[in-house]
Amino acid sequence: MRAGAVAAGTTLMMLLMSSPALALTRDDGDDPGSGLSVIDTIGLYVLAPIVLFAVIAGLVMVLDKSKKQV
Repeated sequence: MRAGAVAAGTTLMMLLMSSPALALTRDDGDDPGSGLSVIDTIGLYVLAPIVLFAVIAGLVMVLDKSKKQV
C-alpha cells in the first residue's frame, strides 16, 4: 500500500512539474516535410513490419540446421 502511494505521488508530481512540449513553436532550421498519406502510413507502420517479420521467420525456417525429430 505504501509503495503504491509513493509511486502514485511520484507520478503525480512528475506530471505537475513537467512543462509543455511547445510543439507549436518553430525552431531555427525547422523545415518539416509534407505529411504522409493514409496509404503511406499503413504501408510504413503496418505492412512493412509484417513483411519484415515474415522474411526473417522464413529465413530462420529455411536455414535451420538442427536435426529433425522423426
